[in-house]
Amino acid sequence: MNRIAAIVAGLLVAFMVASSMLFIIDQRQFAVVYSLGEIKEVITEPGLKFKLPPPVQNVVLLDRRVQTLDSPESRPIFTAEKKSLVIDWLVKWRVAEPRQFIRNNGANMRNVENRLSPVVQAAFNEEVTKRTVLAVLATEREKVMNDVRARLVDEAKQFGIEILDVRIKRVDFAANITDSVYNRMKSERLRVANEARSTGGAEGEKIRADADRQREVIVAEAYRDAQKIKGEGDAKASAIYAESFGRDPQFAQFYRSLEAYRSTFRNKSDVMVLDPSSDFFKAMRGSGSAAPAAPTSRK
Repeated sequence: MNRIAAIVAGLLVAFMVASSMLFIIDQRQFAVVYSLGEIKEVITEPGLKFKLPPPVQNVVLLDRRVQTLDSPESRPIFTAEKKSLVIDWLVKWRVAEPRQFIRNNGANMRNVENRLSPVVQAAFNEEVTKRTVLAVLATEREKVMNDVRARLVDEAKQFGIEILDVRIKRVDFAANITDSVYNRMKSERLRVANEARSTGGAEGEKIRADADRQREVIVAEAYRDAQKIKGEGDAKASAIYAESFGRDPQFAQFYRSLEAYRSTFRNKSDVMVLDPSSDFFKAMRGSGSAAPAAPTSRK
């Protein structure tokens, strides 16, 4: 029984020793083999690898994929015009020399990012201060990124990394300048709006004046045509009356008397004193009527 337990224990120890001597490297990783605290070998090929058991040899794995470093904070940078700009950037990098990387930064990726961020910010400061706002925003934006990348190439070698790309994500004015720009833009838009309103008001007055003029012309022409038509009608009526009255003078006299009565007795409030024996009442008396003796009054 004791012999079986010893064999099982021996097998377990052998398995543990064997498992500590074998390790797997992924294609996305570097393997750095330490021997008594010193770097003995860097393995770049993926697969199952062999090493001596700890503490004789240890293995540290490094990520060989492309890493992204974003600007940790937005700091204002002064341009050649002494205008303050806030630039957000990013840097693409990867481990190029595992030995150099571990000697300077250890195996923690955060260490190199913390040391690389001030270097990138300083490179941007040097490039932006030589240029105007227009150049940074538009005309030389690409050149700024290329120049910063060129500055970082030599700096990156001491970290054991390779700089692949440098990009500007956002360029903006500082808060106080941004407010000033927005206020100026607002004032300009208000000026344009007021100018448009004034132009529209002037055009409206012009249109209304032209419409009033056309209305007056139309009314005047209509009145002229109406008076012309009315005159022609009156002329035709007079001609007809003259022709009719010429055929029968007695009827014409009678008709004129009726028209005179209509005009005279139009209002009930009118008061007149007339002589009944006058020719004015001839049509009312008839041919055989006698004239009244006394004058009468009628309301």
